[in-house]
Amino acid sequence: MADFQIYESYQSLLKNENLSTPLAAILALTEMMMHSNAGTMFELLNELKGGAEALSRQTSNPIGLNAGCELFIEFITSFPQDAASFSELKTELIRHGQQYAEQALTYRAKIAELAFDFIKDDSVILTHSYSRVVLQTLLLAHKRKRISVFVTEARPRGLGIKTAEMLTAAGIPCTVVLDSAVAYAIDKVDFVLVGSEAVVESGGLVNAVGSNQIAIIAKAANKPFYALAESYKFHRMFPLSQYDLPSHNPGVLSFPQALGARALPASSGLPSKSSSVSSDNGSPIRITQEDIARNNPDVDYTRPDLISLVFSDVGSLTPEGVSQYLVGMFAG
Repeated sequence: MADFQIYESYQSLLKNENLSTPLAAILALTEMMMHSNAGTMFELLNELKGGAEALSRQTSNPIGLNAGCELFIEFITSFPQDAASFSELKTELIRHGQQYAEQALTYRAKIAELAFDFIKDDSVILTHSYSRVVLQTLLLAHKRKRISVFVTEARPRGLGIKTAEMLTAAGIPCTVVLDSAVAYAIDKVDFVLVGSEAVVESGGLVNAVGSNQIAIIAKAANKPFYALAESYKFHRMFPLSQYDLPSHNPGVLSFPQALGARALPASSGLPSKSSSVSSDNGSPIRITQEDIARNNPDVDYTRPDLISLVFSDVGSLTPEGVSQYLVGMFAG
């Protein structure tokens, strides 16, 4: 067990494009059990909780993996302990963990079929960033209906470009929209369709940053806002604001120490590629996209009152229904 590095295992699993962070975390914990020398359930649970904490500490955005770890540890805790020996019990737990991850890969297809019924012919859809389950849903809809899709850039990671390229390659009419132009485009849209990092206990959504402002705009424009989420992303967490998310840190939206600066003469009022500002000591001041990304969040929280429905492998749920499902899932 001493030689097993759970974070390295987790990172290796994420190289599989089909595995989301919760499933990679579940499989990493399963692999940890395979290397475990624990002789009792108490010792095994302590090792798994320690592994989950190690993953969370080493990840800047641990929300998705925390949901997977929480689900798996709850499963281990409630698993019937009627095996002839602890060794047999551990083998059974490992087998169930691997089977669950394999079965969970089919959830996106179930969600796509469920959401498909809400997509009318000639729909214009707005989506945000990149989501495997949203992509699968849109590709399914394209096979049977006519759709057009607006995709946001989704800065700072810019994953909306990846979505737009994949949709265009599949023959779906697609246009990339600036994050700052969502309000401009919303009147052309029939509904918003987004994926999720996690769906929390309130029924709210944690997703790529910008999702919250899109939901606010959709609400103001009276457009439905639908979220797609596999049930392993349901997370027993209750944020009250953006700053309650575990991904938030003091460096997000912080003000760097100001340097004395003076403006240099410029030929016009438009920004130039060359620096037109320098510090008092004459050195140029440049703000790069990397600087901006480091100072901004990767995800944000969308309140449940802004969400129309959550489509999951367990059904189409209202935000209140998500809360009830989570209570039942972790009851006892």
